[in-house]
Order: sequence, then C-alpha cells, then structure tokens
Amino acid sequence: MSEMKKDEILEDQAQIAEPADEAAFDEIEAIRAERDEFRDRFMRALADAENSRKRAERDRREAEQYGGSKLARDLLPVYDALRRALDAAGDEQRAAASALIEGVELTLRELIKVFTKHGMEPIVPQVGDRFDPQQHQAMFEAPLPGTKAGDIIQVATEGFMLHDRLLRPAQVGVSSTPKS
Repeated sequence: MSEMKKDEILEDQAQIAEPADEAAFDEIEAIRAERDEFRDRFMRALADAENSRKRAERDRREAEQYGGSKLARDLLPVYDALRRALDAAGDEQRAAASALIEGVELTLRELIKVFTKHGMEPIVPQVGDRFDPQQHQAMFEAPLPGTKAGDIIQVATEGFMLHDRLLRPAQVGVSSTPKS
C-alpha cells in the first residue's frame, strides 16, 4: 500500500475511534454512577437493618422488663387491701384471730417478695418528707402548724416503681404554707 493510503486509513480510524472512545467513556461514567448509587443504597439498607436489629432488641428488653406492668398495676389494689386489713386489726382482733392475721401477713409478705422478684419496689414516703412530684401525687393540701410548705403530712397509699419507671405514685397529703 502506498504511504498516502496508510495515512488516510489511520486518519479515518482515528476519527472513528475518537467518538467511540467518548461513547465508551460516557458508558463507563454511567456505570460508575450506577455503582455508586447501588453502593449508597446498599449502605443505607445495611444501616436500616442494623437500626431495626437494635430497635427489636430494645423492644424485646422493654417487653421483658415492662410487659407485666398492666398485671402489676392490677395487683396493687390487692396489696392495698391486705395492707389496710392489717392496719385495721387492733390488738383485740389480733389476739382473737391470730392465725388469720398471721395468714394475711404471710400473704402480704409473699406478694411483696413476688413484686421484688419482678423489679417492683415500693415508694414509702414518711410524714415530714419533702413532696416529690416525680414519685408522689398530692391528694390534698392543708396548712398544718409546725410544717413547711411542701412537706408530706399524710400518706394515703404507697407508690411503686417498676425497674426505673413509675408504676403508681404514692398518694400523699401535703402541707401548704401554715396560716399565722
């Protein structure tokens, strides 16, 4: 072939190759963009799966710890009734029905033991303690000489915590500022 013919062929190939290289470059860039999009979607899906796993684990722990809170709340009136029965029994009744009183005391102790086993702790405020709205519910407010405003002057019912959550606040009477 002649030298001129070779140059023409090479020139034609260069012209043909140039657009082909540009098309290949665009295709490679599109593939890279698609790869990056898939990588991003994969990483997001991985993060979502991890978050779902953590959420499920947290929900399982909460269900384990607090799942019985409705039953526990329903048992509190039984505790209150047993406590009131023991408080109402005078010395005369205790002497006359000592076996009955002992049975009620044992039942109450067993109930407290079950409560403790399942993470329930009583909130037992004392007269003279400061009112804490996080643990106490004020049932009434009255001025009482010799007290400061916010002091507990009467305890109506004990409260209970279930692990770190308030199950029932202690119901108390609170002193208001005493009138002079």
